[in-house]
Amino acid sequence: MRSSKRVVLGLAVGSLIGGGMLWLAGAETAAAIAWAVGPIAVLPGLLAETVGGLWRREPGIDVIALLAMAGALAAQELLAGSIIAVMLTGGQWLEEAAGRRAVRELSALLAHAPRVAHRLVDAVEGGDIQDVGIDQVVAGDLLVVKPGEVVPVDGNLRDDAVLDESTLTGEARPVVRHATDQVASGVTNAGPSFSVVATATAQDSTYAGIVRLVEHARDAKAPLVRLADRYAGWFVPLALALSGGAWVVSGDFTRALAVLVVATPCPLLLATPIAITSGISRAARRGIVVKHGGALEVLANVRTVGFDKTGTLTTGRPRLVDVVTTEGVDPDELLRLAASAEQLSSHPFAPALVRAARERDLDLVVPDRAEEAAGEGVVATVNGRRVAVGAATLLTSGRPPAAEAALRRAAVEGSSVALVQLDDAYAGALHFDDPLRIDAPRTIHQLRDLGVTRAVLVTGDRQEVAEIVGAAIGVDEVVAAQTPAGKVVTVTAMSSAATTAMVGDGVNDAPALAAADVGIAMGARGATASSEAADMVITVDRLDRVAEAVVVAQRTRAIARQSAGVGMGLAVVAMGFAAVGVLTPVLGALLQEGIDLAAILNALRVLRVRSGPDVPEAHREQSVEFLEAHAKLRSGVADLRRVGDLLDVGSANGLAGELTRLRNFLQSEFLPHERAEQDVLFDLTRTAHGGDEVAGAIQRAHHEIERLVRQLDAEVQALPEGGPDADAIHALRPVVFGLHTLIGFQLAQEEEVYLALSSATSG
Repeated sequence: MRSSKRVVLGLAVGSLIGGGMLWLAGAETAAAIAWAVGPIAVLPGLLAETVGGLWRREPGIDVIALLAMAGALAAQELLAGSIIAVMLTGGQWLEEAAGRRAVRELSALLAHAPRVAHRLVDAVEGGDIQDVGIDQVVAGDLLVVKPGEVVPVDGNLRDDAVLDESTLTGEARPVVRHATDQVASGVTNAGPSFSVVATATAQDSTYAGIVRLVEHARDAKAPLVRLADRYAGWFVPLALALSGGAWVVSGDFTRALAVLVVATPCPLLLATPIAITSGISRAARRGIVVKHGGALEVLANVRTVGFDKTGTLTTGRPRLVDVVTTEGVDPDELLRLAASAEQLSSHPFAPALVRAARERDLDLVVPDRAEEAAGEGVVATVNGRRVAVGAATLLTSGRPPAAEAALRRAAVEGSSVALVQLDDAYAGALHFDDPLRIDAPRTIHQLRDLGVTRAVLVTGDRQEVAEIVGAAIGVDEVVAAQTPAGKVVTVTAMSSAATTAMVGDGVNDAPALAAADVGIAMGARGATASSEAADMVITVDRLDRVAEAVVVAQRTRAIARQSAGVGMGLAVVAMGFAAVGVLTPVLGALLQEGIDLAAILNALRVLRVRSGPDVPEAHREQSVEFLEAHAKLRSGVADLRRVGDLLDVGSANGLAGELTRLRNFLQSEFLPHERAEQDVLFDLTRTAHGGDEVAGAIQRAHHEIERLVRQLDAEVQALPEGGPDADAIHALRPVVFGLHTLIGFQLAQEEEVYLALSSATSG
C-alpha cells in the first residue's frame, strides 16, 4: 500500500481507538471529536475516487461508503462514521495483504532471476573465469555454474549436473542431468560446479520468458472484477432505494443511514479480485503461469479443446527405437560409430543417438574430422572410418533396396529415419520416433470429466500419422496437414461453436493460440512465440497440467461467485433489518465488517484448491523411483524388437548370443523389478484411480509376461549348437514379439499411474 494510504488507515484506526478510550474516561465531547477525525481523513480521497469513477462512467460501490460517512457526520453518528472509515480503509488493506499473499509464488519467481554469469574464457589454455552481467552472455559462451547458483541462460550441459528444478516444475526432488542434455535457465545447481554452453541470451531464455509472463500476470485486471462492477450496477440502486424508502416511511434519517452502513463496502469489491488472484497463485504453484485473471474465467467455461501434436501430445524428443543393419554389420558397432560422429552435431537426432549409445554402455570417441550439412546430416571420420549419418543424399553409393525399405517403413509408421554409410557402403538405418506423452490419454479423460465435450487434434502432420495419434489418445476429431493460417481458421470455427482452448508449443502454433478463447502454451522448453501469444503457459513438461488448470479455473469461479453472492445476500438481509429499525448505524457497521471478513476468508479458500487426490509421501516417492527404473529398463526392452527383427530375417548368425542376453536381461533385471512393483501395485493404483480394476489388469499382464519369459527360457535352453534352426525360429518369433507388445503396453499403463502420483499433493 502506498504510504499515503497507510497514513489514512493509521488515522482511521487511531481515531476509533482514541475516541473509545476518551469515551470510557468520561470525556464524551473529546471522544466525539476524535471519532470525527477518521471520516474526515478518509472522505477527500474517497470523494476523488468516486467522482473519478463517475466521470469515467464506471460507478462503483464506494458511492455508498461516501454517502454513509457523510451521513454519519451530518447526523452526528460519529462512532458509526469512524467504524465505516476503519472498515473501508481496513478492507482495502486486507485486500492488498491478501493479494500479496496470493502472488507470493509469482514474486518468488521474480526474486529468483539470476543477475550475474561466470564466463570461462581461454578454456583450452586452462581457463579464466570472468563475472559478467547476464545481459552480456551470448550463444556459444562457456559458463560455469557454482554450487547453489541459478543457471543464468538456456544451454547444453558439458558435465553431469545435479539440479533443483522446483522453481520451474514444482518438484522438490533433485534430478540428475547428463552431459549434452539441455538445461533451462532458472534451475538451481544442487551439486558440484558444472559447465554449460549457452544456446540463448538471457532475454531469449526460459526464465526471462517466464518472468515476462509473471509481470504481465501481476499487472492485469480480471474480467471477473468487472463482473463485480456490473453487480454493483443493480446493488447500489437497491441500497439507495431501501435507504430512501426507510427515511420516507419512518421519517427517521438514522434508519436510512443504517441501511447505507450495512451496504458498505460490498464484498464484491473484495472477494472477487482476491479469489482471482488466489487462483493465479494456486496455478503458479503447479507450474501454470496465468497471464490475466480473465483467462481463468473463460477456461472455466471451456467445452472444446484443440491440441497440437508434436511437442504437445508427443514428447517432442526423438527416441531411437530400432537399429537395422545390413549383412555382417554389428548393430552396436553401427550405433557407436554413428553416435560418435553425431556428438558435435546440432541435428535433432544427435542427442537421441548419443543417449541411446550411452544406455548400451558403448564407448564413444571424438571424431577426427566432422562436417555437418544443414538439413542433411553429418559426415565424420571415426577410428579411421568415414561415417555418414543422415538423409539419403549423403549416400555416395546410391540407394540400395535396403535403404529404400527403411525409407518406406518410416513413411508408413510416421517415424523418422537416419541412413548410415560406412566408408563407401550402405550399412544400415537408425529409426526414431516421437513417443506420445504418458499422460496424454489420461488428460483427455480428465477433461471430459470436467465438462469438455469435444477434443480435436489440429496438426500440420500427415493425415495418416495424425489419425494414429488421435486414435491412441481418444480425440473426437483429427484435422491434419494444417498450415499456421489453416490452424487459425480451424480454431476460429471451433470458437464460434463453443468456448475453446487451444494447446500448443511451437512457433507455428502461436497464431492459433491467439485465436482461441484461451491459448495454453507448453512452455517448459523455452520462451517461444507460442508462450507470448498464449493466455496461459505451462512451465512444467506435463500435459496433465491442462486439466489441472481447468480444475483451478472452475473452483476459482465457483468460490468467487459464492463469496460475492453470499456476501450480497447477507447484506440485503441486514439492510432489511436496518430499514425497520432493528439495527442502529453502529451495530450495522460492525455487522457489515463481519460480512466482509467472511467473504474475504472464503475467497482465500482458492489457495487450497486441490487438483487431485491426496497422495501419501511414500507413494509419491515410490512412483518417482519406479519411473526412473522404467527409464533404465527401456534399452533392454527395445532389444526385444531388434531380436524379433533378426528372427524375421531368419539368419542364425549371432542369434544364440542375442537370445541368451535377452533372456538374462528379462530374468535378472526385468522380472525382479516387476516383482518389486507387485508388492505395492494395488496401493498405488487404488490411490491414483480409486479402485482395483486397473491394478487387476496390470497384474494379469504381469502373470502373462512371466509365462512368456519362462517359455523363452525353455526355447533358449533347447537351441541347437549351431544356433536356432527354422523350427526354433518359428517357435521363438511369437514369444519375442508377444513380450515386446505386452511389456510396452504394461509399462505405459504403469507409467500413467506413476506419473499421476509423482506430482500429486502429499497428504
